[in-house]
Amino acid sequence: MTFALSYDGRRFCGVSNSETGEVSDQTVFHYFQDGDILRADYAGGDVLRGTMIGLVLPDGGLEFHYQHLNRAREVRIGRCVSRPEILPDGRIRLHESWQWLDGDRQTGTSVVEELPGS
Repeated sequence: MTFALSYDGRRFCGVSNSETGEVSDQTVFHYFQDGDILRADYAGGDVLRGTMIGLVLPDGGLEFHYQHLNRAREVRIGRCVSRPEILPDGRIRLHESWQWLDGDRQTGTSVVEELPGS
C-alpha cells in the first residue's frame, strides 16, 4: 500500500490547543512509521512522557490513541483524528480533533506542526 505522506522520523510541536488539552508549544512529538502503523513518543510542557499508537490512512490522515503522564502525575488517555496540511515549505501541519477517554471525556481541537529540519 502506498501512502500520501511518510511521518517516519519527523518531529512536531504543538501550535494551538483547546483549553482542556495538555499539549503546548513546549511539547515535542517524534513520529515513527512502519507501513500504515504510526507510533510516537512525546514530552514537554505539562506532559512528562507520552506515547501514541495508530494508523496512517491512505490519504495521509491519522487515527490514533494516546496516553501520557502529566505534571500532576495523572495518567491521561485519549483518541485523536488528524488531517494533514502541507505548508508552502513542504512541512506538515496536522489539524487534530481529539477526545479524552478518561475523566469527563471532553473533546477539543489542536494543531501540531512539523519542526523545521526534522
